[in-house]
Amino acid sequence: MKIIAFVSSLVRPVRFLVVAFTCALLLLTNAFPALAIGTTKSAPTEATDQLNQIQRKTDEKATEPPLGREETQAETSQGLNEVQGDADMDKMKRPENSQNATTVKDEVENFLEKVTGNK
Repeated sequence: MKIIAFVSSLVRPVRFLVVAFTCALLLLTNAFPALAIGTTKSAPTEATDQLNQIQRKTDEKATEPPLGREETQAETSQGLNEVQGDADMDKMKRPENSQNATTVKDEVENFLEKVTGNK
C-alpha cells in the first residue's frame, strides 16, 4: 500500500508539469504562428497598389471574351502571365538570381560553427 501511495505522490507533480508544458506550448504556437526569419519588412501600403492593379486587370479580363493564342502569348511574354505581368518578378527566386543563395541547412551550420567556435 505504501508503494502505491509513493508512486501516486510522484505521478501527480509529473502530470502537472506535462499539462503545464502542453499549455505553454499551445500558447506559444498560437501566439507566434509565422516567424519569418531573415525577411525584409515592407511598407504596409507598398504591396496593395500592385495587388489593386492586378485585381483591376483580372476583372477586365474576366468580362472580355477569352484571348486567342497570339494575344495570350503576347501578354505572357511581358512577364509571369497575361494578368500579373511582371509584378514582383524581381523578388521571385529563380535559378538566375539564386546562385549565391544560402539554404537553411547552410545557415544552421554557420550558426552552429559560430556557437561552438569551430570554423
